[in-house]
Amino acid sequence: MTSLRLYNTLTRQKEELRPLQPGAVRIYSCGPTVYRYVHVGNLRTFMLPDLLRRSLEYLGYHTEQVMNITDVGHLTDDTFDRGEDKMLVSARLESKSPEEIAAYYTDAFMQDAALVNIRAADHYPRATRYIPKMIDLISILIAKGHAYEVGGTVYYDIASFPSYGRLSRNTTDKLLTGSRGEVDPRKRHPGDFTLWKAAGEHRLQVWPSPWGDGFPGWHIECSAMSMSLLGDRFDIHTGGADNVFPHHEAELAQSEGATGRRVVNYWMHGGLLLLAGSRMAKSAGNFFRATELVDQGFDPLAFRYLALQAKYRTKLNFSTEGLAGADRALKQLRERVADWAARGDAGPDAHEAEAYEARFRAAIADDLDLPAAMALVAEVVRADLTATAKAQLLRRWDAVLGLDLDRAAPRRELPGGAAALLAARDKARAAKDFQASDRLRDELAAMGVAVTDTAEGQRWRVASRK
Repeated sequence: MTSLRLYNTLTRQKEELRPLQPGAVRIYSCGPTVYRYVHVGNLRTFMLPDLLRRSLEYLGYHTEQVMNITDVGHLTDDTFDRGEDKMLVSARLESKSPEEIAAYYTDAFMQDAALVNIRAADHYPRATRYIPKMIDLISILIAKGHAYEVGGTVYYDIASFPSYGRLSRNTTDKLLTGSRGEVDPRKRHPGDFTLWKAAGEHRLQVWPSPWGDGFPGWHIECSAMSMSLLGDRFDIHTGGADNVFPHHEAELAQSEGATGRRVVNYWMHGGLLLLAGSRMAKSAGNFFRATELVDQGFDPLAFRYLALQAKYRTKLNFSTEGLAGADRALKQLRERVADWAARGDAGPDAHEAEAYEARFRAAIADDLDLPAAMALVAEVVRADLTATAKAQLLRRWDAVLGLDLDRAAPRRELPGGAAALLAARDKARAAKDFQASDRLRDELAAMGVAVTDTAEGQRWRVASRK
């Protein structure tokens, strides 16, 4: 079993992964708030735990992943506990119940995630089904002096948790400086956050509690669901860079405040996806859904191919030009794998193939260095290996990459007479009659057959008809 080094946001350094249970890694991933379609920026974030699990399993570990579904309590201004609940906003705009909104957009999320080969998590807890667990957790925090209630709303007292801010590197002074608008006068400190919010009139989603009817804060949901399913100590917590503060900072304070000890060993965060230099976001309206990529004629896994070119912690610029390049490269790679697999040749290059395999394992074990792994893919394509060895390596690595390399693009049928011209050109090239070879290439091009010469021989494709 290969050991891994992962970047821990909490310590700001790579650390050797030491699972609490040898050989098994338990992961909690922040999932979608199901009030609208997810976009490809969200999918890049959800791709992080997918790549993590695939890499861990490739290296011999067993994994268990929990990804929550937020169907209540996520306010439009979550940093300062202000605004409306996003679920209720969508319910009003679409004239549906919150339950209908949640069910519809949860199904859409599952479909979009499958389009980019994000494997399903082992558990998908819905926040609304864990309200009693949240109430129990809030009660513990009140009893331990970490929370207080005012008028039916319960707040977390950040002053009671001296290490508050260590995940995001925020301080109470910074929080004071960052306060916008009118501060809730019921809070002891502007940075205190809501655990339970008293319900206003006519609110659609309301639950009874010891503090009166209300609904949970966004942050308490993940503490309750993660510890309910994974216990009060687990290995890895993942999310987007935008989750570090306030969400994960609050979650860390809640979980450790309630248990009195460290709950999460490693915090991993994925970089944002940018469109024209700005963060892709639903609120900004500058986003693409995975289905829109399909509508534009792209293979949705071209987006996955594009994402693999950048380290997961870095920002990634998205453009249709970049996606088009990834789409072409992916299709070409699949065609080559299909060609190599069909040849079935063998040769004495097992030792060299093993060296590539060792380098691939080393790349994914080094904080999921997928760009290095993709560079190895390009090396193997050019390498002096047998076709069989190339196909076997790339197919094996696809367990991590998730690019469906066995799915070759269907070849269009050759027009009449083209097969004879290809055979004649093959003979001309073998005889080094390049004048005849070029003439035959031009004849084939006029028929809509594009021919490319490679080290393995000529390759052809039939141009699509518009």
